[in-house]
Amino acid sequence: MKILITGATGLVGSAIVELCHKKNFDVNYLSTSKSKIVSNPNYKGFYWNPSKGEIDLECFEGVTSIINLAGVSISKRWTESNKQAILNSRINSLKTLRSGVENVDSSKIESFISASAIGIYPDSLSNYYSEEEEAVDDSFLGSVVQAWEKEADTFKKFNFSVAKIRIGMVLSDKGGALPEMAKPINNYVGAAFGTGDQWQSWIHINDLSRMFLFVANNKLQGVYNGVAPNPVCNNKLIREIAKQLKKPLILPNIPEFPMKLILGEMSYILFASQRVSSKKMEEEGFNFHYPNICKALEGVYSDASKVKQDAPVSQTEFLS
Repeated sequence: MKILITGATGLVGSAIVELCHKKNFDVNYLSTSKSKIVSNPNYKGFYWNPSKGEIDLECFEGVTSIINLAGVSISKRWTESNKQAILNSRINSLKTLRSGVENVDSSKIESFISASAIGIYPDSLSNYYSEEEEAVDDSFLGSVVQAWEKEADTFKKFNFSVAKIRIGMVLSDKGGALPEMAKPINNYVGAAFGTGDQWQSWIHINDLSRMFLFVANNKLQGVYNGVAPNPVCNNKLIREIAKQLKKPLILPNIPEFPMKLILGEMSYILFASQRVSSKKMEEEGFNFHYPNICKALEGVYSDASKVKQDAPVSQTEFLS
């Protein structure tokens, strides 16, 4: 199997690349920075510029699956310019990829998988969302994901399977939301947000990377939720993080108003509630290694600790 990955150097992309190498899958990846392009036997980089619709067509040579993860991070303050960049980066990446596929022999390509997000589901404390849900959240994120998925659907005209994975909160010590949530807890100022009753649908980074390859390998089609089987409320999530870090939670929950002052519209993601089902993916035969939040966080921090312990000791560290 040879997989073309966009966003290969990001949090999720890096994990997928690592898993591909463990399975001896070859990886081609696209980069907007020519200086970051490397060419190894099983890991080759190619230049593209989605904002201008430019792509090196050689990136498709021998490719059997395409995984699209490209998109500007939503973690910057949602100014009008940043909001436009968030949307454009996702749409332009898909348009450029599609144009590339149109201009090569795509007969060897068997599957196309695009990232999406659970932010498409309406904010609710009571609903339990499956992929069949048709309502769309009336927020900026909801509109972005809706447009993102609509663009991904244009790949259905090709003769390969097309799938979208709606990703929840990714648990990893290397990036994403978890390190940001852990910082205040480590500094004894951690607390849940708002009532803390809002649902957090999460997934361990290892399960998510396995899921993308599972979908590619099985040529699955349609929408799948990239979340673990057991969502938790924000109160429980914060408690479990504190437990793993062996830190007390002293402060009361953080009200919504001050976070709006600090983050503006982006504060919405701290208080939105989406309880999302993984049943459809499980029915396809996918087995989660980390189905529960306790085990998942334990896995994240034990892996981080192991990496730290296995790291070579510098002379300075040895002498200190």
